[in-house]
Amino acid sequence: MWPPVFERALVAFGWRQTMLWYALAEIVVIVPLALIYFRHPPEVIHPVAALQPGAAKHRVLGLPPNVVFAMMCCAAVLCCIPMAMPQGHLVAFCTDLGISRSVSAIMLSVLLGTAFLSRQIWGAIADKIGGLATVLIGSFWQACALSAFLVTQDEVGLFTVAAAFGLGFSGIIPAYVLAIRELFPAAQASWRIPTLLLFSGLGMASGGWIAGLIYDHYGYYAPAFATGIGSNILNLLVVGTLVARQRYFRPATV
Repeated sequence: MWPPVFERALVAFGWRQTMLWYALAEIVVIVPLALIYFRHPPEVIHPVAALQPGAAKHRVLGLPPNVVFAMMCCAAVLCCIPMAMPQGHLVAFCTDLGISRSVSAIMLSVLLGTAFLSRQIWGAIADKIGGLATVLIGSFWQACALSAFLVTQDEVGLFTVAAAFGLGFSGIIPAYVLAIRELFPAAQASWRIPTLLLFSGLGMASGGWIAGLIYDHYGYYAPAFATGIGSNILNLLVVGTLVARQRYFRPATV
């Protein structure tokens, strides 16, 4: 047998080779696609328009623009907290139920795989019904799937729930970006979109940490997932309020 130091070196070399092949595949696939689909902006953006007289009185959904934006950032945090919990803790959750780590890892791959495949579908849905409505549907789906983790104990059932969770959450964050474009002038996208993504990333990081913290305290995952469901319900209340107001107020665009 190889000495341990050589085994570690071979493993590290294998991972390095894998990452190099991955980088090469990205260059070969993504760069040509970017060249094919790159187009000039469909509109001319005039940032000075925000400084024109009367711009301060502009309202979005009947509210001050930054109030609506703050609600969206809050909603992003609240939906990303439960979004991160199964992704970060599914393997540990399943092993606590007696499922092997290898099968649990496959289950996580199923979750991420269905998320990857369904994102295009959510994009088509968002094109039809708008970004905020898509966020609402995706968040509701996510809450239902996360709730199903609490009542599912067998391997086949957990595979089904994991696949359903992946189908539900994958379109939420892109729909937030689309909603910002629908509600706010394009000239503001350069700071509103990164700010919202910062809050969504904060929610993702917090969700994984909170789930681990609650698990360490109670010794099982039901309280952690229940906390995630509570956060998801608050998200539904915020987004539902915005969707309701959208029915009565026309979004502002440039």
